[in-house]
Amino acid sequence: MQVFDATIKDTLNDRLAALEKHFDADVIFYYGEIHPFMAKPFRDFLEPLREVENPRERLVMFLNTPGGSAEAVEKIVEMIRFHYREVYFVVPDFAMSAGTILCTSGDRIFMDYSSSLGPIDPQVFNGKEWVPALGYLDKVEQLLEKARNNALTNAEFLILQGIDLALLSRYEQARDLTITLLKKWLVEYKFRDWPTHQSNAAKLGQPVTNEEKQARAEEIAKLLGDNKLWHSHGRMIGPGTLRRVLRLKIDDYSSDATLKRLIRSYNDLLVEYIARTQLKYFMHSRNYF
Repeated sequence: MQVFDATIKDTLNDRLAALEKHFDADVIFYYGEIHPFMAKPFRDFLEPLREVENPRERLVMFLNTPGGSAEAVEKIVEMIRFHYREVYFVVPDFAMSAGTILCTSGDRIFMDYSSSLGPIDPQVFNGKEWVPALGYLDKVEQLLEKARNNALTNAEFLILQGIDLALLSRYEQARDLTITLLKKWLVEYKFRDWPTHQSNAAKLGQPVTNEEKQARAEEIAKLLGDNKLWHSHGRMIGPGTLRRVLRLKIDDYSSDATLKRLIRSYNDLLVEYIARTQLKYFMHSRNYF
C-alpha cells in the first residue's frame, strides 16, 4: 500500500507541475468544507509557496467544496490576496454556497459543462449543525407576512413565538456579510479588467463606470441569494445558466481538449484518492501532500 500511495503522490505531483507550467502560476487544491478552523492550516499551507527566489504573482486554486462559513471565506481571501495579485479558481466538480462566494473573489473562474456553483445561502452553526440562513429567514418572513394579514394559524403562531431572536440576528448578519463580500470582490477583482460594455447593445464599446460595476455586482448577489429563483440550497448551477441568467463571465474549458485533459487527469485522480482514504479535508500543492 505504501508503494501504491507513493506512486499516486508522484503521479499527482507530475500532473500538478504540468498545470503550473500551463497557467504559469502556483497551483493548489482544496477539498472539504470552508471552516474557520482551516484558517491556520491554510496559512501554513500557502506560505511555503512564497519561499522561493522569484515568487509568482498568480495563483490557481482548484476548489471542491459543499460550502461553509462566509467568515472563513473572508479570511482565506485575505491570505490569498496578501501573497498574489492575480487569482484563478478552477471548479472541475462543484463549489457550493460559500465556495461560490470564494470563487467571486477570483479574477477568472474556470468551469466545464459538468461543473457547478451554487446559491449563496450562508451556513450558520446553530449549536448542533450548519444550517442555511436564507431558508430560515424566508420562512420567518412568510410567517410574519401571514401575521400581518391575520392569516396565521395557531400552530404557526407557536412556531413564530419559539424563534430564537439572537439566532435570527446571526442569520441576518450572515446574509448581509455574504452580499457585502460578493459585491466588494466582484468589483475589485472579477470586474477589474472589464473596461468597456460588451453585451449591452445600447452601450456597446462605451467605458464601464465604477457605478455600473457596482450595480452589476449587486444584481448578481441578489440573484445568487434568491431562494425563489433556485428553490433549493443544493441547486447545482452550471456555466450556461451563470452566463445566461447572471451574465457572469465564465472561462468554459469544455471545448479546450488540452486544458480539459490537464484538469481532469489531475482532479479526478485526486478526488478518487480522497474518497478511498475517506478524508474530510485535503490540500495539495507542490510542497504539500
